[in-house]
Amino acid sequence: MQRVGVIGMGPIGNRHADIYAELPEARLLAVCDIDKARADAAAERLHVPAFHSVADMLRNVPLNMVSVATGGVEYGSDHYEPVMQALEAGLHVLCEKPICNEIPKAAAMVQTARERKRCFGIDFNHRFTPAARLAKRWVDEGRIGHPLFINMSMWIKNPTESSPWFQIQALHPHTVDIMRHFCGEVEAVHCFATQAPGRTIWSTAQFNMRFRNGVVGHLCGSYDIERGHPMERCELAGTQGRFVIEDMYREATLYPAGSPEKTVYTNPVFGGLRDFTDTFRNRLGRFVEQLEHGASPEEIDGSGADGLAAQQVLAAAIESIQTGDVVPVHAAPAAPRQPSAVNPQLVTQAKGV
Repeated sequence: MQRVGVIGMGPIGNRHADIYAELPEARLLAVCDIDKARADAAAERLHVPAFHSVADMLRNVPLNMVSVATGGVEYGSDHYEPVMQALEAGLHVLCEKPICNEIPKAAAMVQTARERKRCFGIDFNHRFTPAARLAKRWVDEGRIGHPLFINMSMWIKNPTESSPWFQIQALHPHTVDIMRHFCGEVEAVHCFATQAPGRTIWSTAQFNMRFRNGVVGHLCGSYDIERGHPMERCELAGTQGRFVIEDMYREATLYPAGSPEKTVYTNPVFGGLRDFTDTFRNRLGRFVEQLEHGASPEEIDGSGADGLAAQQVLAAAIESIQTGDVVPVHAAPAAPRQPSAVNPQLVTQAKGV
């Protein structure tokens, strides 16, 4: 049984807490937020104690894992300190995406988890849907053949004016993770971006990518388009066929090369995913399941290392926008050890929608 605390009680943190309260292999024991009213409201609703600092929660509750659902700038600046506090305390950690919008800190998080031999996962919920899992099986079974190209797109209306790179840093950890999930490591990126009328951030972007295995990729994303359906599309093509996934959970279609027949998986009306919240249930449930079955840190699906790799691709994309160049994706250097005495009065902002 996984004894769980949730840090950051905004809408996403409350969603995490609700799911842990439902999972048969987890027991929600505490919630934490520096906003006292927010922490107390969640605690009253969920019938668990509230804490207003991470240090207090870790001292007083016998946890073995936490979910970090804080936010901050680009939804990722406030993840570092609570993740490091939990890892240093010997806990397993599931962190919201992006892992961190500063590469050295993200690398330190991954390194600390590795040194402490703790499981560290990122909420890459898009890869945990039945449609995405089926598509991965098609790839692993060789039904795509030698992969040649991948096209990915995702858009959602988000009028928030944040940093210039908000759309790239906050939206595209998901899309880049899916592309890496199917095609491996990205070697180089060329990225263009534009500002929609009235926007001050680079609110729409288009990436070209080259993968280490020779696959070429294309990604378009935007914070300027009303959601509608589909809001996300992935197409992978190879010498033996191609697949298309709509919305990552609604439908996956396999088109074998040279055949007029196709195989279609459609999310069933009854018994399938009811809504996007169910993708969180799948992802959080998988992390708990892996812990229950004794998975090693290296075996974690959607790991912290995956989160770091996605941010390295996005860092290259930002550099490409600034310079106009094709930019190689650099692996993060070994991170310097950060002080272990993290400020116990952690100031962190709970993540919004």
